[in-house]
Amino acid sequence: MNVTVEVGDWEHECCGPAIERDDVVDLGCLRWRDADGRMRLIETHHDSPIETRVRGRVVDILVLAEDGSSTPVLRVPSGAALRGFDEEDDGHLETPWSGEPVNQGNRRFLVTVKP
Repeated sequence: MNVTVEVGDWEHECCGPAIERDDVVDLGCLRWRDADGRMRLIETHHDSPIETRVRGRVVDILVLAEDGSSTPVLRVPSGAALRGFDEEDDGHLETPWSGEPVNQGNRRFLVTVKP
């Protein structure tokens, strides 16, 4: 059963690594229950206690738009790249199949992992 983890916002932009499709990952996560009762897993790698780990191969990555829609992307750039501080990576987003740029200002991603 695939597991989806939210990656992004300040925590990833601070010091998060790049994540690409087909990478094998080991993500420390917090559990968050929404008002509607839905459980979400949110990547953490700072002082928050890790409540669960998600290990496996990345099978899908989506960038989330402010309106709730999503677009498939090839990779989540590192936090340094997203902030413009990586000399080797400009932090751009692109579609996985055509390499076309994805112009998305939001920095929240859904990373789906096959354990």
